[in-house]
Amino acid sequence: MTPTTLSPADARIAIDAGARLVDIRGTDEYAREHIRDALNLPLERIGDLVQDESPVVFHCRSGMRTAANARQLADAAHGAPAYILDGGIDAWRGAGHPTVVDRAQPLDMMRQVQITAGALVLAGVVLGLFVSPAFFGVSAFIGAGLTYAGATGWCGMTKVVRLMPWNWRVTA
Repeated sequence: MTPTTLSPADARIAIDAGARLVDIRGTDEYAREHIRDALNLPLERIGDLVQDESPVVFHCRSGMRTAANARQLADAAHGAPAYILDGGIDAWRGAGHPTVVDRAQPLDMMRQVQITAGALVLAGVVLGLFVSPAFFGVSAFIGAGLTYAGATGWCGMTKVVRLMPWNWRVTA
């Protein structure tokens, strides 16, 4: 059985009636912003969800991860009613429901990688145009790395960005 989607208003009603709220985003995303009292159980650990009879409302940032993994989430609910927050935490916030925000936490890793990759590609193009065509190699290298990351699921840039000092503060 696939989980039913709930609007933020209906999810709020379900949570107030005793449904468990499970945030399937990574710990870095959760540390930066989350819905109060949500259990952070990243998708790769969703099988650790404790069996309970109470309904479960799953959410991510935009609703895409929960929708793409609906079957796995329903299985993790162990037969309890399972729901997906339509639009994720973005829709929750957009509907005027409160979130807990800690701006001292770094941006989530995916956004950091996107910013870094974009800045390096842009720098390679600008330096290639105005300094030396050899700098176009920087853009080619980043493009090859992103292609490899997409094909294999392993991203070297994530490994490097994770070592940056501002990421040492992430709470687990």
